[in-house]
Amino acid sequence: MLRTGASRLALRTVPAPAVRAVPSFRIATPATQWNTQFSSVASKRPQVSQLTRLKPVQAAVLRRALSEERKQAEARYAKEEIKPTPERVTMTSTIHPFNDEVGGEPPHQEVDMSAGIKQDLNTIRETFNLSEVPRQAYYIGLAGVLPYLATSVSTVACAYEINHAVAGYGYLMSARTATDLLHILEPLQVGYGAVILSFLGAIHWGLEFAGYGGHHGYNRYAIGVVASAVAWPTVLMPVEYALISQFMAFTLLYYVDTRATYRGWTPPWYAIYRFVLTFIVGGSIVVSLIGRGEVADEVGKMPGAVERMKALGGSDAQETMAREEEGIRAQQELAGDNKKGDDDSEDSE
Repeated sequence: MLRTGASRLALRTVPAPAVRAVPSFRIATPATQWNTQFSSVASKRPQVSQLTRLKPVQAAVLRRALSEERKQAEARYAKEEIKPTPERVTMTSTIHPFNDEVGGEPPHQEVDMSAGIKQDLNTIRETFNLSEVPRQAYYIGLAGVLPYLATSVSTVACAYEINHAVAGYGYLMSARTATDLLHILEPLQVGYGAVILSFLGAIHWGLEFAGYGGHHGYNRYAIGVVASAVAWPTVLMPVEYALISQFMAFTLLYYVDTRATYRGWTPPWYAIYRFVLTFIVGGSIVVSLIGRGEVADEVGKMPGAVERMKALGGSDAQETMAREEEGIRAQQELAGDNKKGDDDSEDSE
């Protein structure tokens, strides 16, 4: 119907709507940018800036439209005098990383190679901090380990004299004297170790009597009993086995003391205090074992307490004692006969 001439003529008679001129630098927002309250996904899409959608000429016009505040700032910057700073100008002053705001070489961070060692030393210093230990207990405890250090150093010195002796003579003493002194040091070190172990066990008895951390009865009394029961049989062992047994006993007792400290049975500083003393005693025992190991083949073994008891209690011991008594009586009779002969000779003269 619209293809007929009459219809086309009727449409031409209808006036067209008036068109309003729109500035060339203003663009209406597309309808696709309007979002409803239900279009949550569309609202999160990145939107393109209006300035980027404009033509270059239109963008330049918008940039020229400065506010009064920005115009004043531009005027102030134009009058500002740039001060020369020649001291900052170097061969590399204009070279800087692309993400750096200040010109110059990138800051060089020196790597401290001893940082790990310093951290370890600080850890050790904090671990061995004995500031909370009472001074009296600290000094007396250190004095108590001096006999162990003395016997250990003496054992090493005697072993050195024996190994480096020339024709039986060393630097300070003869090999025979060093051997005899070494046999004297054996019971001293083992006996002192048994005494110290018993003393450390008895500390828990005193804490139980005082009720420190509460009363725990047999659990705390057993520490002192077991320590003495383990310590004193070592005096009947050969010296090497005795020192090894006492080393293990000191280590085990330190573990027990540490657990007691964590449970509140002892003062808080007692665990680290025991560690320092146990470390010194254990080191002394190891040094003594090393010294004795150097002369194990050259020094004769001194008979221990068990060997002496076997010698006294055996069947051959009585016969040996009887022969010794007969020899003593024979010597006395011989001495009496000689004396009587001398008297007769004097009378005849």
